[in-house]
Amino acid sequence: MTAQVGTKLRSDARDNRMRIVAAAHLAFATGGADVPIREIARRAEVGVATVYRHFPSKEALFTEAFAEQMATCSAVVQEGLAEPDPWRGFCLVIEKLLEMHARDQGFRAYIEHLPQTADLAADRDRALRMLLELVRRAKEAGGLRPEIVVEDIALAMMANDGIRAESPEMRAAASRRLAALMIQSFRATPVPSPLPPAVRLPLSAG
Repeated sequence: MTAQVGTKLRSDARDNRMRIVAAAHLAFATGGADVPIREIARRAEVGVATVYRHFPSKEALFTEAFAEQMATCSAVVQEGLAEPDPWRGFCLVIEKLLEMHARDQGFRAYIEHLPQTADLAADRDRALRMLLELVRRAKEAGGLRPEIVVEDIALAMMANDGIRAESPEMRAAASRRLAALMIQSFRATPVPSPLPPAVRLPLSAG
């Protein structure tokens, strides 16, 4: 009987943790990093004390909630660095980052609301160092305009965040077209190439 009770408690704890992480991911994705723990606890249908038993701080919870986004972001930049052609690697990073940014609210929250903690700052700094290295290689190879800086990639992502579409698929399609336009503007010697199909987006006049 004691063993059964212990197993049930462990199962309940795992379920609680999974609900907390899922609730936190959604709450942070829609409300940013300032969402209070009590709101996350309410969504997970647990007490605030239960949240803190699993996660000693909001930053620890954010880290767990966006572990996939953190790993994906670094993996994309690593993939770009691994490309033999640095310009092609740079293009790949722009294309993939913008499309993920368009498809995944969680990815946008990770990028835009990253709390300043030691672990998250280290993760961000590793990705940034790799991106800086890719930019340097792409410039040296002659593909990337010499005046381009990492902040220009941030500008592209800000523009990407402004896309409004009727579905995630349309948003992603519009993002691919924006990425193609940005890549043309980043290129040292622009070479006209076909753009992805245009997407019908809601427009407002005046």
